[in-house]
Amino acid sequence: MPNLDPRIDLERVAATSLPDDGMDARQAYMTVHDELMLDGNARMNLATFVTTWMEPEAERLMTEAFDKNSIDHDEYPSTSRIDSRLSCMVASLFNAPGIDPQDPDSATGVSTIGSSEAVMLAGLALKWRWRAARRAADKPADRPVLVLGSNVQVVWEKFCRYFDVEARYLPVEPGRYVITPQQIRDAVDENTIGVVSILGTTFTGEYEDVAGVAKVLDELAAAGGPDIPLHVDAASGGFVAPFLDPDLVWDFRLERVRSINVSGHKYGLTYPGVGFAVWRERQDLPEDLIFHVNYLGGDMPTFTLNFSRPGSQIIGQYYNFLRLGTEGYRRIMMTLRKEALWLSEQIRTRLPVYKVISDGSALPVLALELPEGCPFTVFDVSHELRAMGWQVPAYTMPADAENVAVLRIVLRHGFTPDLTRAFADDLITVTGRLDKHGTVESSAQHFAH
Repeated sequence: MPNLDPRIDLERVAATSLPDDGMDARQAYMTVHDELMLDGNARMNLATFVTTWMEPEAERLMTEAFDKNSIDHDEYPSTSRIDSRLSCMVASLFNAPGIDPQDPDSATGVSTIGSSEAVMLAGLALKWRWRAARRAADKPADRPVLVLGSNVQVVWEKFCRYFDVEARYLPVEPGRYVITPQQIRDAVDENTIGVVSILGTTFTGEYEDVAGVAKVLDELAAAGGPDIPLHVDAASGGFVAPFLDPDLVWDFRLERVRSINVSGHKYGLTYPGVGFAVWRERQDLPEDLIFHVNYLGGDMPTFTLNFSRPGSQIIGQYYNFLRLGTEGYRRIMMTLRKEALWLSEQIRTRLPVYKVISDGSALPVLALELPEGCPFTVFDVSHELRAMGWQVPAYTMPADAENVAVLRIVLRHGFTPDLTRAFADDLITVTGRLDKHGTVESSAQHFAH
């Protein structure tokens, strides 16, 4: 029977060091389980893009693969084959040329720990190709520049800092939270290793004009200017646009697009963390970046920042692809878009105090702004919703639009119509209470991805 003396329990559960003695399995389980009860309810988390619900069959498969290290291709050949198939499936979904459905090696891609690792790998490929071209032309290669909007996710800032690349940020402005093709035209030069365009921005869920950016870069190259590759950050939109907007040309149908990253753990509907980096052709991934090791058995080419990593997310993603197929993904994404548009219409008609910046017609994401002079702020709304169990982030926009503060609502698979209606009712209640009583004591919440 466990010791019920609270003084002894407090001493045994050390916060900063290993306890002197262990405890039995059930007691250890309950200690951790009880602390985790203080976390928020994942299903009510409207802050994250990351998947918070999967089918029981998927969870069972992932549990069965918890002990598999995906990098060990020789020991786990089936997991390795599935991994290769996934990269081929993603490249095919993005219309990469030369894909042979019977040959997973016909695709140039790799699974990653989310889009963060995928971004690093794609950025390295851009830098290596630019540097090789500069050296071949006997030109200096010591000032690489990446052109991107100030609305990019922070991982791009990390890439530039970690790998010594100058980030040339293009500003957004109030009312326009994406970058434009004309901005690209004026920003690139011979030191530009690449341009990043976003399919589904983290701040508002909007799609940037990838085709327009590609056209500008094509025109510059045709006029004798630098031949600059385009990378598409499709972390959020890569598993939405192909199913809901198949006529939207943003992927490898544009020859200027040389690489794409996407998160399987977002609208790929898999638990964190899994992502993919895919390249248009083999030549877009420099051979110098690929390492060959044999100490796990056999020759194993690898291009990742991580070495050991779990195989369970790979298995979960493969389950989703087989389980849902094109029609299943289309059905789920259509439902999410329908719910987002319904919610935005409810806000427009029942809560006209909010300005709807994005209504869910791209990603199923809403961004709301309050007018100047409003007796409360979006930070107050976020604070009050949290008291009701909802996690809805409030944050300021990027550079040159910092005076704009928004509330963002992300709808994901598993967030049912009943929950959508319940959230709408609670938002109406909270807004009415704040409108009557004014601002509350709350600190500005910093935006987190």
